[in-house]
Amino acid sequence: MTIANSPYQAFATLLTASGHNVSPAELHGVLLGRSCAGAGFDHEGWLIDAAELLEGDIQDNVRNALIGLQEMVKGELTGADITVVLLLPTDDAPLAERAAALGEWCQGFLSGFGLTRRAYALSDEANEVLRDLAAIAQVQDALEESEDGESDYMEVMEYLRVAPLLLFSETKKADVPPAAKPSLH
Repeated sequence: MTIANSPYQAFATLLTASGHNVSPAELHGVLLGRSCAGAGFDHEGWLIDAAELLEGDIQDNVRNALIGLQEMVKGELTGADITVVLLLPTDDAPLAERAAALGEWCQGFLSGFGLTRRAYALSDEANEVLRDLAAIAQVQDALEESEDGESDYMEVMEYLRVAPLLLFSETKKADVPPAAKPSLH
């Protein structure tokens, strides 16, 4: 049984009640992906991308929730903490449900990152993170309801809480022009 007032469940209820058939995990993944790719934190750009994903007009209550989610992501990416809180079902949800949401989150992240990314080279480490996300998105059905399955899920989730920070810091460096070298006249 899922906790009824979890952030994930509250967002799922809001989206469903507003006629949007999108997973909160996928939506959060898109937001984080686009933010890590260098989209910045402009509300209008995010709302345009979200409206495309939600396939329709966004009511005020959903709009406010989307802006709040973006503010949370901005705080996580630009703050002093070294972790991101993923919008996923709580630990009391069945493992299959949590694993599916984890896969949706990864797919959303890759979509948001890919649609936003500008022309800059990524390090081998950053490219490996993107490959890992693609692999995680594909193996969501492989986790079994067991202690090992729970352990694997927690390990992947912990990895995904820090992986966006690596990508964000790398793309922030790509946005900064190199310092001019002093001339030796």
